[in-house]
This record gives sequence, structure tokens and C-alpha cells, in this order.
Amino acid sequence: MPRLGRAVARTAVVAGTATAVSGRVSSRQEDKREDKAAAEAAAAAPAAPAAEPAADPIAEIERLGALKEKGLLSEEEFTAAKAKILGI
Repeated sequence: MPRLGRAVARTAVVAGTATAVSGRVSSRQEDKREDKAAAEAAAAAPAAPAAEPAADPIAEIERLGALKEKGLLSEEEFTAAKAKILGI
């Protein structure tokens, strides 16, 4: 009988160790899958939209001048907007 008890105990230890190792391997594999999925999602994320091309500064100033003539912009607003366009 003592031999049978040792065999059962040994089997229990081996089985417990195998279960623990298996759980750890599964956990690591899941972590790797999550890391890979996160990396793929970051790579697949759309790039930021490109900045719109700068409008023709002369055309923009003419448009602002027309708004000023219609009374929709004050002289100060026109001057400030023009300076912004020209980078002054």
C-alpha cells in the first residue's frame, strides 16, 4: 500500500505542475496575441489627414477685401486677417 500512496502523490504533484505550466503558457500566448492585435490596430489606424494646401494668398486677400467692401469686415479685421495670411 505505501507504494500506491507514493505513486498517487507523485502523480498528483506532476499533474498539478503540468496544470500550472499549461496555465502559464496559455497566459503568455494570450498576452502575445493581445500585443500583436494592439500593434496591428495601431498600424492599421488611418494616418492623420494631410493639411489642406495653402490657398492662394492673393485670392484670399481679394476675398477678404470684398467682404470689407460689403461691410462684413471692419478695417481692423481686414488688416489682422491680411497680416495672418502674409505671415506678418
